[in-house]
Order: sequence, then structure tokens, then C-alpha cells
Amino acid sequence: MNAFGLLIVAAGLFSFCGAAFNWDWFFNSRKARFFVAIIGRTGARIFYALLGLVIAILGILMTLGIVKN
Repeated sequence: MNAFGLLIVAAGLFSFCGAAFNWDWFFNSRKARFFVAIIGRTGARIFYALLGLVIAILGILMTLGIVKN
């Protein structure tokens, strides 16, 4: 069990939930506003949902010891 991997999973789930629940405070943050301005709110939601899933999967693989950190 890798504790750092669990932290990575939590970060990925946070990003996914921000996109899935369309949190205004999430998309009004300075860094997310950049993506909203470039690809629109819907595009930013898709981007952050996919990014969150990739990060969460990477964290799961790290937790299981398949990927070394």
C-alpha cells in the first residue's frame, strides 16, 4: 500500500467531481479560467473529467505497486 498513491487518487477524484458536478468555484479558479476561456465551459468540464480519471487510475496503479513513484 502506497500512501502517496492514495493522495494521487484523491486529487484525481477531486478533479473529476469538480467537472461532473459543474462546481462554479472550481471553474472560477485562476487556472481553470484559462481552459474555460480557450475551450469553453463544456470543453473544460470534459478536459478536467478525463484528466481526473487518468490521475485517479495512475494513483490506483501506484497504490497497488504496479507503477513506481
